[in-house]
Amino acid sequence: MAVPKTLQRFTPQEYYDLERAADYKSDYYDGEIFAMAGGTKRHSRICANVSREVGIRLKGTPCAEYESNLRLKVKATGLRTYPDVSVYCGTMERDIEDRDGETYTNPTVLFEVLSKTTEAYDRGFKAENYRQIKTLQAYVLLEQKTAHVEIYERQSDNSWRLSEVRGLEAVLSLPSIGVQAPLSDVYDHVNFAAAEEDEAEA
Repeated sequence: MAVPKTLQRFTPQEYYDLERAADYKSDYYDGEIFAMAGGTKRHSRICANVSREVGIRLKGTPCAEYESNLRLKVKATGLRTYPDVSVYCGTMERDIEDRDGETYTNPTVLFEVLSKTTEAYDRGFKAENYRQIKTLQAYVLLEQKTAHVEIYERQSDNSWRLSEVRGLEAVLSLPSIGVQAPLSDVYDHVNFAAAEEDEAEA
């Protein structure tokens, strides 16, 4: 009879130490570390567009956008992850377990660009964790293959309402941070017909 392998578990401090030395980013949950796949050119373009367009519209407000190198900790569950784009308003709160102070816990809006390998994670486990962030007001999912955005917004009773916008003539509206961005800008220079990227989509 085969002997089952013992799963190696890591403390948050061990995870942070490994991340500082790693050449790639990994998520962390319940003692386990999960390497994250790289993205396509199209994924990168959409992320850059979102960061730029949201950032321009936040100028002069208490809020600021951050790209995917900023790590997030969900305090309620312990998940550490790297959202594609984050918006923080006011004072940013650090994870006290991260000795280098490079992980934050109180985003207002989070964005994820969907892909083949991450869509189930982004819609499922990650979304369940994100909804437990008390400061989070909106979670935004962006398709790669078409101009289609889903916006989940927290309501006054703590429930979440889904709205969708489609087509390059539509506008992404996020009242919680006072942002309205045309999808023509969000998807600027995105080639929806790039079949070769569909094959290699991460």
